[in-house]
Amino acid sequence: MGMALRFWGLILIGFLGCMKWVEGFEYDGLFHFNKTEMSIVQSGYGASAAAVDYSLMVGLTLIQGAAAKGAVCLDGTLPGYHLHRGYGSGANSWLIQLEGGGWCNTIRACVYRKTTRRGSSNHMEKQIPFAGILSNKAEENPDFFNWNRVKVRYCDGASFAGDSEDKAAQLQFRGQRIWLAAMEDLMSKGMRYANQALLSGCSAGGLASILHCDEFRDLLPRSTKVKCLSDAGLFMDAVDVSGGHTLRNFFGGVVSLQGVQKNLPRTCTNHLDPTSCFFPQNLIANIRTPMFLLNAAYDSWQVQASLAPPSADPHGNWHDCKMNNERCSTSQMQFLQEFRNHMLNLIRGFSRFPKNGLFINSCFAHCQSERQDTWFSDNSPLIGNKGIALAVGDWYFDREGVKAIDCAYPCDKTCHNLVFK
Repeated sequence: MGMALRFWGLILIGFLGCMKWVEGFEYDGLFHFNKTEMSIVQSGYGASAAAVDYSLMVGLTLIQGAAAKGAVCLDGTLPGYHLHRGYGSGANSWLIQLEGGGWCNTIRACVYRKTTRRGSSNHMEKQIPFAGILSNKAEENPDFFNWNRVKVRYCDGASFAGDSEDKAAQLQFRGQRIWLAAMEDLMSKGMRYANQALLSGCSAGGLASILHCDEFRDLLPRSTKVKCLSDAGLFMDAVDVSGGHTLRNFFGGVVSLQGVQKNLPRTCTNHLDPTSCFFPQNLIANIRTPMFLLNAAYDSWQVQASLAPPSADPHGNWHDCKMNNERCSTSQMQFLQEFRNHMLNLIRGFSRFPKNGLFINSCFAHCQSERQDTWFSDNSPLIGNKGIALAVGDWYFDREGVKAIDCAYPCDKTCHNLVFK
């Protein structure tokens, strides 16, 4: 790792359910995309990808007052969100979902990101589909379908946590300001009167929901029921297959470049270095607000990008295993079992708090709340007899405590494992 960091990236294109990924290699922090798209199929026990219903398309709202606060995307454009109003019993309930989409750790990577929807609202879709936890149909989203549901767009590259700039490169690292501007705008549109609220997010957005959970709680009246959900946000400070620390090195660049340190929880930075405090394992035990961790034990993004990136696997010994879990050798599977054991050990303290919830299934997946087939469908992943949507609902509404941890692979026959072709 003495040379420029090479980082394997998988960037989801389109929206969840489109089932296509782009393959990219990052050299010195810059993504270079090849021209082929890798198709992704659902593997495992007849669980084919559910067709995505795009009947609910929700328009983009740009936050007009944001620029005056310095709350802008990487390229200086206005940030935005998509809001679909609630009704009936959910008219005063709010679900805020923070969009994910990786990070940028160098000037070159962030300059590239400016040319995408992850760094500029000029490139954002004007409408996006709401599915899974954002669906407005009771048969697709039984507990939150009639809430006010918001997707906050991600255009900073540091999980809504940075606050700095690079004038020479014309880069604005203003994630923290975007977070605050979005919340202030939504408060003015009725969220200040919420009687119930849930902050959620997937991947980089799942990390953001951990970083901002207590801030979200403090924004709202004490009488408001507030909880947080992190989906696929449990990024581990793990050793890669070469014995190195690919993700730690990458996160170190994100934190230092984007001025994240000042916005990290003091309960962590008063005894650990800033990069360590960007890892959820060092944050979750100190979050005051009830938190639910939804994560695949063999998170497919982490297997691809953190555990076995090309820089750690120059001869490609892990290539087939990364593409399809059924092609992993005995020794590779043992390495992945140790990763799972490490995850379970690190959440032990978090799980002791009755207010917290868990759904850790033994699948090769990433982001299970935003896709309809994994969130709530006839063949959704289960632990015991309970699927993800009902587990989150039972926990949120205090119908039942949820601390669901799956048996180790390959015992779970309900997984929608991601297979890359």
